[in-house]
Amino acid sequence: MPRNKAPIMTLDEARARFEEWRDNRSGKARIPAELWSAAVEVARKEGINRTARELHVAWDDLKRRMAPMGEVPQQPGSPAFVELVAPQAESVPECMIELEGRRGKLRQRRGSGSFPV
Repeated sequence: MPRNKAPIMTLDEARARFEEWRDNRSGKARIPAELWSAAVEVARKEGINRTARELHVAWDDLKRRMAPMGEVPQQPGSPAFVELVAPQAESVPECMIELEGRRGKLRQRRGSGSFPV
């Protein structure tokens, strides 16, 4: 069964919906998600600059909401660091670790086996 697509919204239709919402809102209410969706739809066709200017929305807010089609947004809480653990060797020879800090200070550690750096 073919899926019916919703008709593509025009810039004039989106402008009318934004004006109606602005006329009827109370105080400084945030723009509802369905209006942002309409703005994104129009911006994909008309461009971000023109859409932001015509709908009187912040360009950077509209840009942020326009993830490229088909792109999967990164999940919140994705790991920023992954620890890789080397397999333990049966015997570890003596070793020396040299670390250089931001100021050029050199630290040396000597030992055998595992030891904290």
